[in-house]
Amino acid sequence: MQLADRIARLSPSPIRQILSVIDQPGMISFAGGLPSADSFPQIDNLHVEPALLQYGPSEGEKALREQISSDLAKRGLHVSPEQVLVLSGSQQGIDLVAKLTIEKGTLVAVESPTYLAALQVFSLFGAGYLPFQPREAHALLHNTPPSLIYTIPTFQNPTGYCYTTAERKSLASVADKQGSILFEDDPYRDLVYNECERTPVCAFIERSSWVYQSSFSKTFAPGLRLGYLVCSEDLYPSLSWLKQAADLHSNRLSQSLVLSMLKHRDERLAAVVASYREKRDAFSNRLNQTLAPYCDWSDPDGGLFFWLTLKDQYTLDTQLLLQKSLQQNVAFMPGTAFFPSPIAAPSCLRLNFSHASVAEMETGLSVLAELIATGD
Repeated sequence: MQLADRIARLSPSPIRQILSVIDQPGMISFAGGLPSADSFPQIDNLHVEPALLQYGPSEGEKALREQISSDLAKRGLHVSPEQVLVLSGSQQGIDLVAKLTIEKGTLVAVESPTYLAALQVFSLFGAGYLPFQPREAHALLHNTPPSLIYTIPTFQNPTGYCYTTAERKSLASVADKQGSILFEDDPYRDLVYNECERTPVCAFIERSSWVYQSSFSKTFAPGLRLGYLVCSEDLYPSLSWLKQAADLHSNRLSQSLVLSMLKHRDERLAAVVASYREKRDAFSNRLNQTLAPYCDWSDPDGGLFFWLTLKDQYTLDTQLLLQKSLQQNVAFMPGTAFFPSPIAAPSCLRLNFSHASVAEMETGLSVLAELIATGD
């Protein structure tokens, strides 16, 4: 049996592997970016229009695309509804953009660290990586121009970092000067706890092609599997055709539910953000009580994660630490998988704060502190 050559580059998602065990009784999870179940909308007396049970347009429902276009204008990104493509989750957007731009040997610039599921997709298609740091994006000008620049500038996954205005303009300038396609992933921007710059980098692009995408998973419910992308007009036909070839169209019931919820978005989002801010602060307090002697971190201004780096005297293999912590019913994400060059990865952990209860935070972080202190 002959399979495609790229299958040799296929690897399982570390997040999905860990999430497969978090439903075990008593497991405390700081692993995936799981929203709190308390944040999910209540859906009562659901009435389904018969038309929504039929095939729909590949681009997405017209009314939802119009709403997304209007919302993006408030962010400073002005696009027509005809530039909106509704996705079956933003992970599909990563897959579509990779299919459009990457083949074996294609150079892709990525933050180091970056979203591990994006690396999984890019590697499958054969990408080579050009790592960069948000504060030093201008350094990309001294290298071979990448075909694609992938960035998460607002509450970056996994670090939680938020680009300044100058850093956003600098990255847009790099894309313009090098003719690279800028791919901006922005699923966390609405989960903001301290005011900071959140204007899309794509809003500063003047000449280069670009793609901007976001998701409804973090602000509504991940089970809806709904996101969207918008892009420069030159890329839209190809991305739309790739979407047609992948799944014809996204779930029409999910689109209808999201559109109805967007009408009450501001009030509901304010409550979600207030709840998550309290959880972030509670998590920070317990980190200071348990892990301050062993790790360094910065409290995130938004998003769902804390990014911890072990101090030199406590450096250890976080993959082995995970195996030990799972035996004590505590899950987290080791940092290695988030780096395009794992060999150079420091001892880091990504901890999600939105899913666990306050009591679980205290228990789980105490377990991690004990394991790190003893070197297990």
